[in-house]
Amino acid sequence: MSDRAHRPTRTRGSDSIQPSRRVAFTVLMAVDADDAYANLLLPHEIARARLATNDAALATELCYGTLRRRGHYDAIIEHAAHRTIDEIDAPVRNALRLGAHQLLAMRVAPHAAVNESVALARRHARQSSVGFVNGVLRTISRDDDATWLDRLADGITDAADLRAIRYAHPAWIARAFRTALAAEGREAELDALLAADNDAPRVNVVALPGVGRLPEGAEPNRYSPVGFRLSHGDPDALVNGSDGGLRVQDEGSQLAALMLTRSTPVRAGERWLDLCAGPGGKSALLAAEAAAGRATLVANEITPARADLVRRATERFGDVVEVRTADGRNVGAQHPGQFDRVLVDAPCTGLGALRRRPEARWRKLPKDVAALSDLQAELLRSAIAATAAGGTIAYVTCSPHLGETRAIVGDVLRRMPESVTAIDAPNVLRSIVGDIDLGEPDPTRTPAIPNVQLWPHRHGTDAMYVALLRKL
Repeated sequence: MSDRAHRPTRTRGSDSIQPSRRVAFTVLMAVDADDAYANLLLPHEIARARLATNDAALATELCYGTLRRRGHYDAIIEHAAHRTIDEIDAPVRNALRLGAHQLLAMRVAPHAAVNESVALARRHARQSSVGFVNGVLRTISRDDDATWLDRLADGITDAADLRAIRYAHPAWIARAFRTALAAEGREAELDALLAADNDAPRVNVVALPGVGRLPEGAEPNRYSPVGFRLSHGDPDALVNGSDGGLRVQDEGSQLAALMLTRSTPVRAGERWLDLCAGPGGKSALLAAEAAAGRATLVANEITPARADLVRRATERFGDVVEVRTADGRNVGAQHPGQFDRVLVDAPCTGLGALRRRPEARWRKLPKDVAALSDLQAELLRSAIAATAAGGTIAYVTCSPHLGETRAIVGDVLRRMPESVTAIDAPNVLRSIVGDIDLGEPDPTRTPAIPNVQLWPHRHGTDAMYVALLRKL
């Protein structure tokens, strides 16, 4: 990406920091200090700064590109600064990260990258940091990214550690992805997966059945029969003007919902449950499908604020949807055997959406998987209890980590063989989308789970996991 191609506009007066860099820096600081979500904050900051289209594109690349490779840049900064990244004050380290990204991954003139980062340090940090930022970035600028990669990899022999350096992922995530791919005989795809995680995804939209229409210029999704991408135009304007018929939604999320609603023909009068409904994206698609099949949907969410988001997402289907606020772990005991189809979109690490949430890879730790596993299992057991005999449960996570996917479902199948059995999820998906390249379950595992794992590199979706169960 060329800095010149965006023709950024400079502010006048004493503040010489180019607006796109100022916006990107603001978001980096909020992510660093307040655990903010860049995908939510960046559009707000772009709008507040009233950036032109070219400047907004530059701010997006500066922000997401820096966050995506933050660990990589931190290692380079530590090498050049001769101190750990935690020993560097937050404004200084974020100015350095922005500068490193421009120097190593963008076609920005070195003097511009250095000078703008120095200006950020001068404005937001102590005066003594100005020379430090200037010196570190000039050291970094003496070599290209490939040379820095070789320097960081020197002496490292573990394949996962090397890939983590090359593709800017924490080593534990690279290992977890390798294990997940190996479970379906595709370990050789690890490089392609890690590379795909570093590609900026295109905006994907769902046209809710019965109410949403594909606009002119829409590019139908490869798999989802209700999804599309735009070849041009503003997706936000399109969605906002659709009266609730269009929503931004990843193709993988669409397929997860459709696998539940289209696993068997819908009978009029069915009752459905979305157990963990917030913020409402899948609930909206379920509601549209329920309306078409003359079913009803209960959308449950534990957090009142997120329940309000679900209400807004499904308001087009008010006569079909009831939004409730309750702990999903208790719903099965409170409403046993009341629902014909239940979606468990379980809280998870979100490792399957690292393309969209670039900062998440540096926030998550291995202990987060263990912390969530008990909750995921409790929610699945509650869903089974809430399902009527012969009904269907979809267990879904936006993570390919085996500890959040096969391990949870396999444990429930082992502990509850008299209550639930696995449905052939790959066959269900193929009945919706036609031919699709899926890894098959390892037959040596007990029990073998015919589940679906989608992948960014293979399917162009988030790494969504779906298992379908039948209540006995």
